[in-house]
Amino acid sequence: MSPSPDPSSSPDPSRPGRLSPRLPELGALELLLAVIRLGSLGRAAAELGITQPAASSRIAGMERQIGVPLLERSPRGSRPTEAGSLVAEWAAPVLATAQALDAGIAALRERRDTRLRVSASLTVAEYLMPRWLMALHTALPGTAVTLRAANSADVARQVLAGEADLGFVEGLRTPAGLDEVQIAADRLRLVVGPDHPWARRRAPVTGAELARTPLVLREEGSGTREVLDRALAPYGGTTTPLLVLASTTALKAAAVSAGPAVLSELTVADELARGRLVSVPLADLDLSRPLRAVWPTGTRPAGPARELLGLTRQG
Repeated sequence: MSPSPDPSSSPDPSRPGRLSPRLPELGALELLLAVIRLGSLGRAAAELGITQPAASSRIAGMERQIGVPLLERSPRGSRPTEAGSLVAEWAAPVLATAQALDAGIAALRERRDTRLRVSASLTVAEYLMPRWLMALHTALPGTAVTLRAANSADVARQVLAGEADLGFVEGLRTPAGLDEVQIAADRLRLVVGPDHPWARRRAPVTGAELARTPLVLREEGSGTREVLDRALAPYGGTTTPLLVLASTTALKAAAVSAGPAVLSELTVADELARGRLVSVPLADLDLSRPLRAVWPTGTRPAGPARELLGLTRQG
């Protein structure tokens, strides 16, 4: 009958301690069990895909580490010593648990590598993400992608809450708790409908004039609104808005008929080309902004998230 540890000296699972430096590694224990099962160091080595000298060295190292001999070697093969039998008996459930852990981790990796949750600001989601996701599908056709469009503040919250594997934001600063890399540059344009008086204006609109003009604006929390508010802060900020809308499509429609709007040049390129909107020049205002990919601080994008991030850096 194998001796069992004294329960009074058993570690408390709720207060894990440090493992002894004499505890053998799992690979060495796996080799020991294979030698005992097959009766031969050479056959065990072949089964595990290592050379016999390497297997012999690993067993010898484990014996030195533990401090007792584990195998008796003879021309007829190898058999366990009494200590070796005990170590093998104790090791078997440990290896079974380790194999279950290994399988579970592999399943997590497979799940990660076949699923990608992306949260992106409206500009990125509508005007950049489709091209990137098509490229991702070509590179990783088995990946199921979920894309959520939100303003930049909500994107940051979703990434921090673990609801998205990768986020894309627009604005002047990266929210706390997130690491970032710039993936594109953008700037805002002042646009009006072709019937608006500013559509025929030759002189640029100044910052002071724009600040006192009721505008069609994005909601607070959006990167577009943040950039505009920062640019107009020296002039007292924006006056009471004409409209506040959370949809880029609605903003463009309102700009045609209701009043001036400040929008990403990515979002209005088609309307400007077709003459549905007119770009009005601005003076003394910097409305440029970076577009960034973000993820939780202390982590790195992995699997499809890393692949998508690489695709965004390619243009």
